[in-house]
Amino acid sequence: MRSANRRGSALLTVLWLTAALAAIGLAVANNVRGETDRASTNVEDAKAYFVARGAIERAELHMQWGPDYYQPGNPVMDISFPNAEARVEIVPETSKLGLNSITPEQLMRLIMALGVPEDRAGEIVAAIVDWRTYVPPGQQTPFDGFYLTQSPSFLPRHTSFLQSEELLLVKGITPDLYYGTSLDGSRAGLRDCLSPFADAGGLDINTVRAETMIAVGIAPEDAAAIVRIRATHAITDKEIGPIVSSLGPAGGSLRIGGNSMFTLRSTARMRRTDGKLSDMRRTAAALIKRTKTGFEVVRWYDRG
Repeated sequence: MRSANRRGSALLTVLWLTAALAAIGLAVANNVRGETDRASTNVEDAKAYFVARGAIERAELHMQWGPDYYQPGNPVMDISFPNAEARVEIVPETSKLGLNSITPEQLMRLIMALGVPEDRAGEIVAAIVDWRTYVPPGQQTPFDGFYLTQSPSFLPRHTSFLQSEELLLVKGITPDLYYGTSLDGSRAGLRDCLSPFADAGGLDINTVRAETMIAVGIAPEDAAAIVRIRATHAITDKEIGPIVSSLGPAGGSLRIGGNSMFTLRSTARMRRTDGKLSDMRRTAAALIKRTKTGFEVVRWYDRG
């Protein structure tokens, strides 16, 4: 009887040990699988990043080589690689309003067109104007007290914006308002509409956002109509005249072409082993300037 009891205890012990080892093995397998998936995702992200940068450099060359490779005014360029695809948005700085010269009235229309309620939009406009307005040494504005309560605390520069990213420090401006929908561009952000490098020569009709057109006084329905037209083809020199005439005084803000500075924003997707494109998208961007010998990169943005 004692021998049978001992055998039964030993069997139970073995069963418990087997169950414990199986649980440990399952946990280890899950951890290994998770780490493998994370490593694979990181590798794919790194590959897509360098594809996005390479697409920007190739687009830069195509713009330099002329009409056989790129038609001026075309807002996008699709570039294929052996194992990836990239779409490069070509945004002349003339498709944006001058961050340092835009009037408060235009700012108000722009921010409301981006979906911000009127009361909050008024506060943001006042904060932007305050940031770029000179204040004598030793004096402070009502907004300065807010910035001093932040962690870390700081004071605004009270001078012209040097980079549009400074807007992220301005009271009331959130990353969502600044970036919009970055991957598919379905919803504009302030960075798509304002630039310290924009000039007063007019807005490029083929790339200007609808919200920017509304800011200069073009009716929302007219801005939407222009977007629909250029979705089918780039608006040409022959077509722009009648369009501008139909818009009244605000139409004088539109033109074709840009100045010497462009933002190239590239979105890359890797190709899977089955030939389909991955769901992961990686963006990068560069601000470039046309020179006598080609283009010069003024600044890279690792996350476009």
